[in-house]
Amino acid sequence: MARKISFLNYKGGVGKTSLIVNVAAALAKMGKRVLLFDLDTQSNASIWLLRLDRWNKINSSGEGSIFSVFDPGKVHIRDIVVKDVVEGKSGEKVLPGLDLVPTSFNLTDLEGEYSGDPKRPAYLVFCEQVAALEPNYDYIFFDCPPNLLRASQCGVFTSNEIYVPSNPDALSLIGFTLLADKLQKFQALSGSFRKASMGTPAQVQGLIFNSIRTGVDIEVPKMRMQLRLNQFRAAKRAAPGAKIFTVQIRDAMVVRRSVALGLPVILVGSEAADVVDSVTSDYRKLAHELDEHDPSS
Repeated sequence: MARKISFLNYKGGVGKTSLIVNVAAALAKMGKRVLLFDLDTQSNASIWLLRLDRWNKINSSGEGSIFSVFDPGKVHIRDIVVKDVVEGKSGEKVLPGLDLVPTSFNLTDLEGEYSGDPKRPAYLVFCEQVAALEPNYDYIFFDCPPNLLRASQCGVFTSNEIYVPSNPDALSLIGFTLLADKLQKFQALSGSFRKASMGTPAQVQGLIFNSIRTGVDIEVPKMRMQLRLNQFRAAKRAAPGAKIFTVQIRDAMVVRRSVALGLPVILVGSEAADVVDSVTSDYRKLAHELDEHDPSS
């Protein structure tokens, strides 16, 4: 079965989408089958990977986006998967193995106007539909907004692992602390809806330092984050094997360039992409470290 992973931090602006898109792309390059769900109403991952022309069609009609699963509720997730989502200028598929379930701005209605059936909350409906897709993938990623409202709940309830993208600053530490508190409350709230077939409830399995600028000393922030992680592990608010990942992602102009091009960094034509000391290498190494990390340890 697929490893189901939510990327989430209560602090926004940590580079979460760039991290998840580029790690997903690196895993696909390794031959893994990856499905990425964009659960963030900003739609950054969807706009990036679909480019504006394809995304605009979904956003204007509302058809083919995640919210259509809930309202009008006649669509199944399997029907809106964009296969091999990354395309070249001529529409050719340039990254086989990376699929996307896109979102659009109407996902905001899931938080407000949508009521649904209290006996079948949105996260349960979502989880059941994702289960039908699991045999097709090695990884299913959920790009969650910086909160634990309904959209994030869909990802977290369906996941068995959570990874926290972080910057080396105090706000990331605060965001991680708030996430652990909110996560504990949500797990208690949703526990009655879980079935054995869904696997264990999602726990924080790791923290990933992202967008590290040249010359920034992260040792003190890393030490503080490790201390907080140790506290949460002792209190069983994080997984026993939760860790700070060894690989750290450096900040680089090529990441912003790749967004403009509608391509993951690993596909951006650049000599720097093949040198060892590059952000491309960081994403590749992080993908390998994630692939080797045993959530049960």
